[in-house]
Amino acid sequence: MNNKIFKIGLAGIILGAIGFISCKDRNVAENDYSSDEIIARAPVLSPETSIKHMHAEEGFEVKPVCAEPLISSPVAMTFDEKGRIWAVEMIGYMPDTLGTGEEVANGKIVILEDKDKDGVYDTRKVFMDSLVLPRAICLIDGGVLVAEPPRLLYVKIDHDSAGKKTIVDTAYAEGGNVEHQPNGLLRAMDNWIYNAKSSKRYRKKGDQWLIEKTHFRGQWGISQDDFGRLFYNNNSQNLIGDYFLPGFGSANKNQKKVSGFDTDIVKDNRVYPARPTPGVNRGYMKDILDDRLRLVNFTAASGPVIYRGDLFKKDYYQNAFVPEPSANLIKRNILTQDGYAITGRQAYSGKEFLTSVDERFRPVSLYNGPDGALYIVDMYRGIIQHKTYLTPYLKNEISKRSLTSPLNCGRIYKVAPAGSSSANIALPNHPDSLVALLSSPNGWVRDKAQQMLVDGKPEAAIPLLKKNIESSASPVLIIHSLWTLEGLNALDKEEVMSLLGHPDGAVRSHAVAVLLSVMDKNNYKEYAPVLKQMIQQKDSIVAPYIGFLAKKAGSIDPKDAREWLLALAVTFPGNAFVADAIISNLENEETLFYRKIVKAIPDTNLAIHKRFQKVISDIKNNQLAANSKQLKEQYPKGVQLFQTICQTCHGADGNGIASLAPPLNNSDWVTGNKNKLIAIALYGLSGPVKVQNKLYKAPEINGDMPGIASNKEIGDEEIAQVLSYIRKSWNNNAGAITKEEVTGVRQRFKSRQNAFSMEELNDW
Repeated sequence: MNNKIFKIGLAGIILGAIGFISCKDRNVAENDYSSDEIIARAPVLSPETSIKHMHAEEGFEVKPVCAEPLISSPVAMTFDEKGRIWAVEMIGYMPDTLGTGEEVANGKIVILEDKDKDGVYDTRKVFMDSLVLPRAICLIDGGVLVAEPPRLLYVKIDHDSAGKKTIVDTAYAEGGNVEHQPNGLLRAMDNWIYNAKSSKRYRKKGDQWLIEKTHFRGQWGISQDDFGRLFYNNNSQNLIGDYFLPGFGSANKNQKKVSGFDTDIVKDNRVYPARPTPGVNRGYMKDILDDRLRLVNFTAASGPVIYRGDLFKKDYYQNAFVPEPSANLIKRNILTQDGYAITGRQAYSGKEFLTSVDERFRPVSLYNGPDGALYIVDMYRGIIQHKTYLTPYLKNEISKRSLTSPLNCGRIYKVAPAGSSSANIALPNHPDSLVALLSSPNGWVRDKAQQMLVDGKPEAAIPLLKKNIESSASPVLIIHSLWTLEGLNALDKEEVMSLLGHPDGAVRSHAVAVLLSVMDKNNYKEYAPVLKQMIQQKDSIVAPYIGFLAKKAGSIDPKDAREWLLALAVTFPGNAFVADAIISNLENEETLFYRKIVKAIPDTNLAIHKRFQKVISDIKNNQLAANSKQLKEQYPKGVQLFQTICQTCHGADGNGIASLAPPLNNSDWVTGNKNKLIAIALYGLSGPVKVQNKLYKAPEINGDMPGIASNKEIGDEEIAQVLSYIRKSWNNNAGAITKEEVTGVRQRFKSRQNAFSMEELNDW
């Protein structure tokens, strides 16, 4: 193993001079550590020793890429066309169990380079520093997007230094806490940039930045497959995703759920750690740990990746890999497509793709690499839970094994077939070569080649891309060429028309999707007859896309668009995906259009009726209260707390967020017994919960709501205000809660650690 980056050497001397302290525990020789000692003591291990205590699937090995002192507290990374790593260092995250000093501007964006091309990175440049908890990065058009809450910045690259800065979004990560703020900045196939924990997407057009509404997705990390569909997760569901391309279906604010988006892909969330894992936030609760003190199910699923490299065997291609930092492991899931639906299953029974007995091994994000390997961002630290939800139980676990420090470690590893040799190489910046790379077996290379062409805008590439569309037999090459031409504003009607009749359903779907960009009032009358013909031919693969596209058509010819929506409904009345695509176009027109549905389709048991009835019912039940402004003035501390903590899971409108939390609006738990609501806020709620006669349970929601009783920064007055605010907001109209009432419940349960269950509260 090449140890050059793990020996302090000259780099260590330089960094030591500015306050860098070695991460290594020097009290015991590393060769003396047994697995039992590591489990009991949680010592700081060198990267070499940590790798020795990892267990990868047979046939694979973990290789070092970079470690301290070249990297510290990494949370995200990306590769540039030279094979260099741009990494985000969130150095200020949780310096101790109180989060003391999190507001210090010590975060950095660094550039790491492998000078001798041996796969181990050996140099570091600081591109930006003095950042407060930076969390995401994206390279685009000679610059870099940097997420530093609450802002999203675009920074020009000037000889590897930060140049002119532009604020793209002042409210990129407004509200919420570190665990619940937007992140990801995935530059997707459709040339838009998408995020986790966000309902915004971004695109650079010349010197202007476009910001559009999209579906709310996930919590930490986001990835795409070869088709351009997005995959993400939340802390307890290891893989969620979309059946359809990301630019569709989010236009109707009255529609709480659009079939085929935010779908539970892998329903089995069981994990199999290699070590006892008592250091999880709810480790004291029943069924969180097994009889060997090992985590049973995901509690901290992080940045997933759809593997699209060419280094693993074919069986691994487009598998989903998901890290679980609290259990020190990485899971592999195998995905299968049947029609629209994508389902996933765990690759193994009773074991994982990668595990470690090192408690400080914290894989937080995974990435495809230019060399085809799977890259792991390891934050390498003891504390991984944010202070907002840190329980006394976990504080005690942190203390027992001295997990608070050190804070300056961090590693990047890669997983590759055992014995393989690979290093990241530079991509050629020549139009012919980049177009040729669109057919590479490596998905990262294809994506990067498309992005370089879109950024560079070489006219010489255009005829080559058009030739791909005309003559290629590869759907993947056609799709990349299609979106590259779209990004170059060079896509002609002839190319799109030819692909609308393509024998491959994926290609046809992308051809409909690209019409969002190229269809206008000048060419609408040429595209519309073809789309209507596809409906008549009962092309079920593209039918949802045609339904989604009616929003664009309606801006050109509203009457014609409504006619093709009705034609879709009549042709596919039992298809819930088509039904929701239709509804996505009809904000505030649902009831009127449904009258046409009733006349045209008499069988009320069909999906088209049920989906319309659902959204019309939601509209009636979710009218915002008229006194919202007055409540914000009355409970300012409560509003602030709601936006920071509650809103991230329950939604700004109080109607809950799929996969995260049930509604607060029209909830008996909110408007009913004050003491029950106070108890839930203080100590949390675990397991299923019934709201308005509907039982919410995982995976529809996260099965565990944390309490805030142990958070010393939140006083009883703030809790009283936030509970009073939600008891009076939206359709709720219940009495206020006082500080004294909160204090009374806190005193009553002052020795309590575990969350309440619905059954326990109902017994009061």
